[in-house]
Amino acid sequence: MLPRMRWMPLLLLVPIALLLASCRSLRPFAEIRKEVPEDRFLRIGEQLVHIEQAGQGEPVILIHGFGASTYAWRKVLPTLAESFRAVAVDLNGFGYTQRPRSPESYTREGQGKLVLDVMDDLGIERAHFVGHSYGGGITLWIASRYPERVRSMVLVDSSAPTYANDRRSRMAALKPVTSLFLRSFALRPATVRKSLLRSFYDDSLVTPELVQAYYERLSIEGATDAYYGLTAPLPSSTDKVELEKIDVPALIVWGENDLVISAAAGKRAADRMPRARFVAFPETGHIPMEERPEELLRIMVPFLKDPGL
Repeated sequence: MLPRMRWMPLLLLVPIALLLASCRSLRPFAEIRKEVPEDRFLRIGEQLVHIEQAGQGEPVILIHGFGASTYAWRKVLPTLAESFRAVAVDLNGFGYTQRPRSPESYTREGQGKLVLDVMDDLGIERAHFVGHSYGGGITLWIASRYPERVRSMVLVDSSAPTYANDRRSRMAALKPVTSLFLRSFALRPATVRKSLLRSFYDDSLVTPELVQAYYERLSIEGATDAYYGLTAPLPSSTDKVELEKIDVPALIVWGENDLVISAAAGKRAADRMPRARFVAFPETGHIPMEERPEELLRIMVPFLKDPGL
């Protein structure tokens, strides 16, 4: 019989092997390209960026939240397109945008650059912005650094502008461990469902079809690079965003029952901004465009047509 210490490495391999066996495969990006119409991709440098756009008029850029994609805007984009040129962008690491390998692409600055590059490619100099959660934080960063590009902004249950760089862990610095955790635990339909249930007030809206739609836009080739880029630690930064100095008309919308970011936090942020108006929806969670699309459009469209505050 082998000594106990010599058995330990072999015993440790058993759960690792079981985890690897349970890992779900990622869809090749080549499959996505075959299924998604070619005109919904922009080539930005070496990367293919997925967008959804419709309508004519003043441009409105829609930026989704963490774990979401252009799919999250499907209930509001058609109505926006009746009055505006609506452009929804899949950020780095999400939706059908090609996952870059560079960790810098997944920082707040990297995501902001992607949005501005999309605008440049489409010939859009200045636009209204609609940002949800993580996308709201990216919107605030763009408004603070490039105010000349922002006509107005609608922030929907927005994160702080620091969130994209704050939500990081030292554990994620170990890329092999990150890959194993992602594919064995984090990137599973059950995990996506749990996240959506926490984000909705009405649990009955979290259907299997909705869970699958969100999941399949995450489980794409390059997910490990994306997860690492989105969660690995960054060097400390002194690049502050001061809400008091963002002189852009802003409509700030919140779900009163948001368990992810409280409506009280949203109201405090709105009070710090010189040209902001705050509106809260009752019986609504973290994703109003999923739960209350008609109500959101009812206040958002008039604001975008005349954002002067």
